Amino acid sequence: MVEVPVSDGPAVDVAVVAEATAASALLDPMRARILHALREPGSATTVAKALGLPRQKVNYHIRTLEDHGLIRLMEERPRRGVTERILVAAAGSYLISPEAVGVNATDPSRIDRLSSRYLIALAARLIREVSALVTAADKAGRPLPTLAIDTDIKFASPDDRSAFTRELRDNVIDLAGRYHRESAPDGRWHRLVVAAHPFNPDR
Repeated sequence: MVEVPVSDGPAVDVAVVAEATAASALLDPMRARILHALREPGSATTVAKALGLPRQKVNYHIRTLEDHGLIRLMEERPRRGVTERILVAAAGSYLISPEAVGVNATDPSRIDRLSSRYLIALAARLIREVSALVTAADKAGRPLPTLAIDTDIKFASPDDRSAFTRELRDNVIDLAGRYHRESAPDGRWHRLVVAAHPFNPDR
């Protein structure tokens, strides 16, 4: 189930899907097309017309998507003696949490820290933990304090990359040492993850 606040359109930019059954519904090709069509409010009739599909078939998939909270009811309108249900996607986009695979989810503690796959495991943990915190904060009506820094660097050489890595490590250690208070009675633990990886800017 995806829980999002009520609005006239997709309530959030991205929703994280943590349940396996909801993830399965999200990955179904037909339901994915219907979900994409409902980024703008519509009914089973308008979606069926847009996708060139029978309305009954679309209605079946819509019920499944609605059951999992991937779409939601906006309003009901009387139309030619029947009630037309207007629906909309619950979010602008979706991300499947590693939690959806249950006990088979990756765990950074079981992976070599020098492996590139360790970075993947950290990213998976970040998605799992932050999405749970966001859900709890939304339910409580409170903001969630987070920090994200994203930039691109083009290193001239491997030596430059290594020098940057050393300086970054030393600065993080220095900052952590200055601000970490193990015994602070009202302190709150935070995770700091620093990552870098090659990428192709043309893709």
